[in-house]
Amino acid sequence: MENKKLLFSVTMKDLDMQTFSVGGHGGSGKDTSNSGVRLIHRDSGAVGEGRENRTNTLNRQSALRKLAETKEFKIWHKAECARRMGQKVPETMEEIMARIDAQIAESLLTGAINVEYYPSPEDKRNMKGIHGS
Repeated sequence: MENKKLLFSVTMKDLDMQTFSVGGHGGSGKDTSNSGVRLIHRDSGAVGEGRENRTNTLNRQSALRKLAETKEFKIWHKAECARRMGQKVPETMEEIMARIDAQIAESLLTGAINVEYYPSPEDKRNMKGIHGS
């Protein structure tokens, strides 16, 4: 059997927790406490909610389980493991877009890209009204 090494742990310190009142059927047994729990993992933006139980503790466990199953958390977890093992971590979509925006901005400044405006027929009609032509 292969020895495994713990790379890191995700704890409640890594999460923001919100509690909320869970709606339900009326009557004397209605749950009016803040037993619903929403957990937000700050680094990945992943969210998990627990509202199916009557206690805050069980809903917190449920919310953590649901958070860990989200696409956002799984992507972050995979990248974080790779980073901590010294592997190259692929760019996120936000990083790719920022890099492309910077390349476009520099190309516009240096004149490598020239942007020309060709008005649409509707723009031309609107300009005639403005210029009185």
